[in-house]
Amino acid sequence: MKKPSTKGRSMCGIVGLHLKEAALHRRLGELLTPMLLAMSERGPDSAGIAIYGDRALDGSLKWSLRASAGEIPWDDVGARLGRELDTIVQMRGVADAAVVTLDGDPKLVMKTLSEWFPDVTVVSFGHSVEVFKDVGRPAEICKRYGIAERTGFQGLGHTRMATESAVTTEHSHPFAAGADLCLVHNGSFSNYASVRRRLSDAGITFQTDNDSEVAARFLAYEIEHGADLGEALESLMNRLDGFYTLLVATESQFAVVRDSFACKPAVIAETDEYVAMASEYHALATLPGIDKAQVVEPMPREIHLWSR
Repeated sequence: MKKPSTKGRSMCGIVGLHLKEAALHRRLGELLTPMLLAMSERGPDSAGIAIYGDRALDGSLKWSLRASAGEIPWDDVGARLGRELDTIVQMRGVADAAVVTLDGDPKLVMKTLSEWFPDVTVVSFGHSVEVFKDVGRPAEICKRYGIAERTGFQGLGHTRMATESAVTTEHSHPFAAGADLCLVHNGSFSNYASVRRRLSDAGITFQTDNDSEVAARFLAYEIEHGADLGEALESLMNRLDGFYTLLVATESQFAVVRDSFACKPAVIAETDEYVAMASEYHALATLPGIDKAQVVEPMPREIHLWSR
């Protein structure tokens, strides 16, 4: 049977929720989950969610990990990290994923993981963010990782229909390229290979051949070299060509931007209690007070940015 053509269709679904009102923090997962499920038909291949919650104590970092070979004894991973890094480790494992909280130099943590657990991949790290992603339908993934029960102050979600690279967990979104930095993307970049080469020459390493990872690592590189998120997004628009809607978050900011033609859909709704973004308005319909929200469609090359 011939597969239906995807040419000319707009792939992938994006959702995001930035909570201004602290009273809603306990409901983050409850509010974000139906938003993501509403994007299921835009991305049946894989899905992912980034949750920004309580900061790790005493300067520690949270590490979102995934075992590529399936479920592993996460307590053993935590014990080994504790011995090698001489630090206290908190481990929370869920199936083939885990969140580890510890105080240690990020380079040493990654070196220890690669030496002792080569099948474990670092999905994200930071003071506040935790990332869960997998192949499969969004409803299955949200249930597997208990997303509806999660609390926090903001979250990003993505449903993927692959057009450029393989359908694997590694290729799914969000891409977390720096501490507490996450990106989700609908669209494609045409010159990402040349930008990737320049970043590689600067010492940046990549986990996939996905064009979205290039965008995420470009932003991380710009921020590491002194740019704020708005400035980094300006640089991205000047360096990367293509058709895209991007939703990007850090521990303190939440931003949406579209390319010069704005052909990939996006809608933003804002109230006194939250900022919400989605590829389609119906994903926002279950939010409290949505009927009173200010709703806008971002204009081409217009950066919408909110800070905590």
